[in-house]
Formats: sequence, C-alpha cells, structure tokens
Amino acid sequence: MVADPTGAGEGGVPPRGTAICSVRRFVPLGGTPEVPEGPGGTDRVRCVIEIVEYRDAWPALFAELGHRLRAGLGDVALRIDHIGSTAVPGMRAKPVIDIQVSVGAFEPADFRAPLEAAGFAFRAGNPDLTKRYFRETSGPRTHVHVRRAGSFAEQLCLLLRDYLRDSPADAELYGARKALLTERYDTDRRAYTGEKSSVVWELVRRADVWAQARGWQPGPSDA
Repeated sequence: MVADPTGAGEGGVPPRGTAICSVRRFVPLGGTPEVPEGPGGTDRVRCVIEIVEYRDAWPALFAELGHRLRAGLGDVALRIDHIGSTAVPGMRAKPVIDIQVSVGAFEPADFRAPLEAAGFAFRAGNPDLTKRYFRETSGPRTHVHVRRAGSFAEQLCLLLRDYLRDSPADAELYGARKALLTERYDTDRRAYTGEKSSVVWELVRRADVWAQARGWQPGPSDA
C-alpha cells in the first residue's frame, strides 16, 4: 500500500459503539451535515466524512494539540507537524486535524506510551505499514500519523502540504474536486478514494516539479 500523501487515510476500524457508514457531504460554512443515526438512534457516528469550508480555528487547534504532544514526547519526536488539508489556509477539508510525528525508528516504540497518556488511542488495525496510527479518544477529531523521519511517506506529506500552501489555484482545484466526489459517491468509498487518488498523484507530480525548481526542503518543525 502506498502512503496517502494528503495525510488522511485512517486505517483501522471504528471502535465499538459506533455505527459503520460511508456518507460524505459537502457542508457549506455554517451548514449542518446529514448524519445518519446509529443503531437505536443513540450511537455517535464517527465514520461520516464531511467536506467543509476552511475554518480559521484549525491552526489554533493544531497549536494546542502540538504543544500537548511535544510536552509528552519530548525529544522522541524529531518533528511534529500539521499536515493534510486542514493545514492549507483557505482549502476545503474534512474537519479533522492531521498531525505527523516524525521519529527515528518504530522500534522500540518509545512514542506509544506518551501518546496514549496524552489521550490518543493506538489503532493496531492500520493497514499502512509506513506509519503507526493513533486517534483521539475525546475532543476535536484528530489523526496522529507516526512516521520515520526522512522516509518517503513522511517527506511526501510535508512536500504536498507546502506545495498547496504556495499554490492556491491547485488547492482550490483539489478542494472542489473532493466536494464534487462527495456528492457523486455518497456510498461507494472505493470509487471515491480511487477518483480522488488520481487528482492527488497529479498534484504530487506538480509538487515534485515545484520542489526541484525551488530546492525545497522541510522547514522547522511546527511544534
């Protein structure tokens, strides 16, 4: 499996007590998504994927989470970065804060206990072997992707983020494409992911050209 360069890609399965679904809707700023009820009308549906307008609160949410992670991980985390679509100002995105923690190695897993103590649950079912994946247990929806520093997957997430920040036209194109696909494939996860992937990899190609022209390298860690 090739890493998802957008930083998204959950991996694993929903925890017990949640409903399984694949509903996606574009939600205008201030709008309310259509969220089906779980069994009995009481379960929280966490698997719904919304595409919403950019929210000014996202950088502050990351800053708070990044501070918490840095305090717990210390030097175990070589980098802590805000990645994914919520890290690109003005871009439509799922309202999920994606955080990448870069470490020297997966074993020993010195990062696991601090992450769990900070309120993030390890998801052993993650199929992407280029990372270790954690999810929030409460609070804002958050994905923590632990990757090896300097690896292809780690660098690609940072490159695509920086390219989209510097290329608002492509950021708008990508956001609009995701919104369109949420309407076209409201129950077909595989088709949605497949069509989105073709756009993502075209953006990766453009980002590579951009990086070569500018001598791109990752800037300082975000936290």
